[in-house]
Amino acid sequence: MKTRDKILLSSLELFNERGERNITTNHISAYLAISPGNLYYHFRNKSDIIYEIYLEYEKLVDYYLQIPDDRPLTLDDLTFYLESVFDGLWSYRFFHRELEFLLDSDQRLREDYRKFTSRCLAAINRIFDGLAEGGVIQPQSEDLRAAMSLNVWLVITNWLAFLKTAHGSELSNDLSLGQLKQGIYQVLTLEIPYLTPEFYRPVMDLREKYRPQLPVVGDERTG
Repeated sequence: MKTRDKILLSSLELFNERGERNITTNHISAYLAISPGNLYYHFRNKSDIIYEIYLEYEKLVDYYLQIPDDRPLTLDDLTFYLESVFDGLWSYRFFHRELEFLLDSDQRLREDYRKFTSRCLAAINRIFDGLAEGGVIQPQSEDLRAAMSLNVWLVITNWLAFLKTAHGSELSNDLSLGQLKQGIYQVLTLEIPYLTPEFYRPVMDLREKYRPQLPVVGDERTG
């Protein structure tokens, strides 16, 4: 593996485990047992490392959200999309854990993330359209579909922040991939009012697999 790739992979690991703001380029070079000069040969600063890591995350999610144009979508497709997006969120969790700070710190990142958000919202919108075509959910108006897409995006991108505050952990090191994927339960909950009778029970059974094991206000088991 090339040194540049090692730097990116090691930085991602350190950012995820310890928090981006707790890691310097000296930490990264020491972790890799290379000189700081060697690191700076490949990247001018830590911001450049973060930006390159983000581009990899962006490409991964874009790949996951590809939508077939030759058939309607199925419940298996929906499961794949949700599992894949939360897998990506876990692999690059430092980014969403410190999203506001990172976007404020790098104009390139801020501009790219705005475009990325637009693409993701459009993809989610098309997924809902494909699920309606496949009979999983009822067809919605364009305005309602756009609102549903935004709600799904907000749940996905803010679920890690919720877990962080619910667990009271600064770095969320006590969280697991399984806990992160409990956010799928919340996404599926948003779709309950729009499920067709045929798919109501299968979706509810799927939703139950991700039921959060966190303290909640009131009785969450309603619905």
